[in-house]
Amino acid sequence: MTEVRPANAIPIVFALLFGPAAAWGAAFGNLIGDFFGTLTLGSIFGFLGNFLYAYVPYRAWGVHRMASREPGASPLSGRGLVEYMLVAGLASLVCAVVVSWGAELIGLAPFKILGPAITVNNFLMAAVLGPPLLAALYPRVRNWGLLWWQMFDRKPVRRSALTTLGALLCWVGCPAALVTGLSVAADAATAMEVVRAVAVPLAVVLVGVLLV
Repeated sequence: MTEVRPANAIPIVFALLFGPAAAWGAAFGNLIGDFFGTLTLGSIFGFLGNFLYAYVPYRAWGVHRMASREPGASPLSGRGLVEYMLVAGLASLVCAVVVSWGAELIGLAPFKILGPAITVNNFLMAAVLGPPLLAALYPRVRNWGLLWWQMFDRKPVRRSALTTLGALLCWVGCPAALVTGLSVAADAATAMEVVRAVAVPLAVVLVGVLLV
């Protein structure tokens, strides 16, 4: 149902470098991978989950902070590494909740197994391999003028009340969805009971994504 994939570090790093293009790359890349043995209805949720896995870091951190760095400054300098770890954790939770909820809905795999597996798998790869990869690529991509804000001549965007609310909803909804799904499943609940229990916090997450 899932694998230990070191490549899971790439979507977040590339999202911070190349913007929304990386999110579409993560979504279609995961779908193409499913054609080699794991293509099911669950691939729909895999597509959405992996899109959000890259899109959320781009919106939550990249839009407001990456483009405001000094030209020669590393994105991981100062508190940048802490911020990176936070958005990597949030992205891992978003991806896990969406994919696991969909898998439970169609009877492909139980939420209680897939949710923690995807969360841990994605976060560990992003946390261990992401920082050195970003540190190595950022100055080169910047010098080539290929960072997303360089190509589109974008200026840093200040956070608004709506984007702050969106981030807060994501931070509240993601852990709530995972904890709710695991606690309901622990009571030997049926698949539909788990699906209904997770649906509300998942809806909060998706609203947050739209706002962020």
